[in-house]
Amino acid sequence: MSELIGLIFARRSIRKYTFEPINEENIKTLLEAAMAAPSSSNRKPWHFIVVTDRKTLDKLGRAHPYGKMLLEAPLCIVVCGDTTISARYWVQDCSAATENLLLAATALGLGAVWLGVYPRKERINVAKRILKIPQNIAPLNIISIGHQAEVKEPRTQYNKERIHQNIW
Repeated sequence: MSELIGLIFARRSIRKYTFEPINEENIKTLLEAAMAAPSSSNRKPWHFIVVTDRKTLDKLGRAHPYGKMLLEAPLCIVVCGDTTISARYWVQDCSAATENLLLAATALGLGAVWLGVYPRKERINVAKRILKIPQNIAPLNIISIGHQAEVKEPRTQYNKERIHQNIW
């Protein structure tokens, strides 16, 4: 099995972290990986909010209904889309960037989990308020990131019943 395929199977949602900070080199690598994603018409509508401030992480953790791991995480990256750059495909473009970021976290030995924000209006509004996000920018998700305090085995979720050959 190739190293890349192994990495894809190893990517798991990690919600428990040590309090060790993430170094700037790793943060830059995560962002570079995210920005290497494909983008419709190469518009690259993404913006990333890097949050390391403990008070802001705690506010986000208390505000998001599934964000309690942010109370332990030393880092989160909020993936946002500029709807004036790409009104139609910002969600797909930012989702591709998110997957690259998650795979890069796994490759760096970090744990991460995707917390959905868009399209839930209440989550969007809270994120915009806490992070002072401009009107034309839509937060897609919050990626909680840290050094793993839990280990999950690699796995595939292959399901033959979800595969259709040539026609449904």
